[in-house]
Amino acid sequence: MTAIHLRELIGPELGGLRAIRRDLHAHPELGYQEQRTAAVVRRELEGLGIRVVAGLAGGTGVVGHLPATAAFASDRPAVGLRADMDALPISEQTGLPYASTQAGIMHACGHDGHTAVLLGVARVLSKVPRRPHAVTLVFQPAEEGGGGAERLCKEGLMEGRLTGTPIGRMFGLHGWPELGLGTVGTRPGPLLASTDELRVTILGVQSHGAYPQYARDAVLAASHCIVAVQSVVSRNVGPLESAVVTIGMIQGGTATNVIPEAVSFSGTVRALTPAVRRMLRQRVTEVIEHTALAFGCRAQVDWNDGYPVTNNDPALVGEFMRLAREAFGEKRVVEMAQPTMGGEDFSYYGQKVPAVFFCLGLKPEGQVRYATLHQPDFDFNDDALPIGVEMFCKLALAE
Repeated sequence: MTAIHLRELIGPELGGLRAIRRDLHAHPELGYQEQRTAAVVRRELEGLGIRVVAGLAGGTGVVGHLPATAAFASDRPAVGLRADMDALPISEQTGLPYASTQAGIMHACGHDGHTAVLLGVARVLSKVPRRPHAVTLVFQPAEEGGGGAERLCKEGLMEGRLTGTPIGRMFGLHGWPELGLGTVGTRPGPLLASTDELRVTILGVQSHGAYPQYARDAVLAASHCIVAVQSVVSRNVGPLESAVVTIGMIQGGTATNVIPEAVSFSGTVRALTPAVRRMLRQRVTEVIEHTALAFGCRAQVDWNDGYPVTNNDPALVGEFMRLAREAFGEKRVVEMAQPTMGGEDFSYYGQKVPAVFFCLGLKPEGQVRYATLHQPDFDFNDDALPIGVEMFCKLALAE
């Protein structure tokens, strides 16, 4: 199907998609609490006559399934298209007429836009006369730290246990404030980082602040540990590789004149390759344990395995680039020079099948500042909806 024909189908849907997007924005829900959002998705899909499987991944995941049309073999694997649905615990400061009605919760990452895009895809694909592959529309809960993608994978989404048709390739998108409106971009190989969490407790001996000789100072030991772990990136990671060790929380003490028995701190540790990820875990643990010991204290180091590296299949990226250039022209398709150290649970799909995650430009031409992700004044740009819908449709309809 040509770009002109697709746009003829997309155009009449844009008003309705904008209304849905703004409705979702006004009613954000946190991960695994997306009951209202899931109900909207289910209503839309069932209204189109699309087969729906709901109640997934803890109760709020929804999958729609469109079979290939009769001219094509029914044993072909499906194309998977994913949108995440959850919001963030952030108080909105946009002042928009459709701003969040839920105190302390907002769509600060654009998942309302992602959901609206995929509903637009459902509307368009339900009308096209030729679908060479079945298409599985994945409305996923809990991307923001909840790992909804991993739960869907464990429930058999990729193998076809939910729909009857296995998924052979998977695509996802994210609104990107740094990328110009009307453009799309991605890169082969690692695009987003792994996202492990580090939690540490330093155990010492409590004492009066006036008599430090009787203490084993957990505050002092923790302070040196926090400084020392920064050497792991500077001295164990190659200069041309990437890693992040950020300590974002520290807690300890009850009074100014008491050296506490325990101090805790936690943070995020990120890498772009499995090898660097493994090395970081080993070296950060070693540095903390031995630094604490040098101050007469003991360290308890706990790791919470986060999302894996989001790794784009190189061959499928080539196909993505070809289709994107065909749709939008050379100047509106960007091969991103570098990965980002942000993370995404879309990575779990890419561990099962060839996958591509791409960025959808949001920033209007000439605008100096566009609020970025997770900021309280961020809002998804509705003018990006038709670009996202068209790109997903092109990927679904490619033979």
